[in-house]
Amino acid sequence: MHGYIFFEIHADDVQRAANFYQSVFGWRFTRNLAAPVEYMDIETGRSRAGLLKRPVQPPPPGHDANAFVCSIEVDNFDVVAGRIVANGGQVALKKFPVPGRCWQGYFIDTEGNTFGIFEVDENVR
Repeated sequence: MHGYIFFEIHADDVQRAANFYQSVFGWRFTRNLAAPVEYMDIETGRSRAGLLKRPVQPPPPGHDANAFVCSIEVDNFDVVAGRIVANGGQVALKKFPVPGRCWQGYFIDTEGNTFGIFEVDENVR
């Protein structure tokens, strides 16, 4: 079974996106000067990731994502959700229970990308 994850975030403004994710999750960003496009390596403390200048136009607002949507595990859903909004993110789907597993919710970052956060809680009903 394959468990290693590498993800990439597309952005219109790479530095703005890096600032958003650093402020919300504490991730570290390093410019990758060897990349053929504007690119930053992301150190999340768990998965490896990258942030790059958007290569194509995203779907219009109000349409479904045309990418793989990632959810990030957090220790406290409400605290992180507050940081997301305080840093320019928007709620896409408010917090909801996944019985026996977690609290889940979806947001839109400063670049129009959809992502989720979840707080593990096996007692949620």
